[in-house]
Amino acid sequence: MAGDFQPTIVGFLCNWCSYAGADLAGVSRMKMPATMVAIRVMCSSRVDPLFVLKAFLNGADGILVAGCHPGDCHYQTGNYYTRRRFALTQRVFNELGLETNRVRLSWVSASEGGRFQEVVTGFSETIVKAGPSPARTEVFL
Repeated sequence: MAGDFQPTIVGFLCNWCSYAGADLAGVSRMKMPATMVAIRVMCSSRVDPLFVLKAFLNGADGILVAGCHPGDCHYQTGNYYTRRRFALTQRVFNELGLETNRVRLSWVSASEGGRFQEVVTGFSETIVKAGPSPARTEVFL
C-alpha cells in the first residue's frame, strides 16, 4: 500500500529563480516525480505562513517554498524575509503538533535545473516515507 501512495506537494516558486529553474529542468527533460503543483509567486517572501498552513490543512502532503539564493534576490532582500517567515512557519507547525518535515525551504537559481530536480525528487521521497498527511483524515479547528 505504501508503494501506491502518490503525495500531493504544493510548491511556492519564486518567479525569477526557482520557477525558471523548474522550467529549465522541464525543458532539459530531467526525470522527476509528478507530485508537485507549482504556484508561481513574484518573490518567495510573498509566501505568507498562512498560505502554507492552509495548503496543508486542505490536504497537501508537503509544501515546498523555493526562492533565489540569499544575496541573489531580484528584490534584493526578499529571501531574507523568506528565511524568517519559514522559521515562523516551522514554529507554528511545531506548536500545532504538525510534522515539520512536511514543509521545506530550498534555494534554487534559474540556472540550476538539476538542483531543482534533486530538491523535488528528494522532498517527494521524504513525503512518501512520511505517508499521507494527517490533515486528510483529521479535522483541525
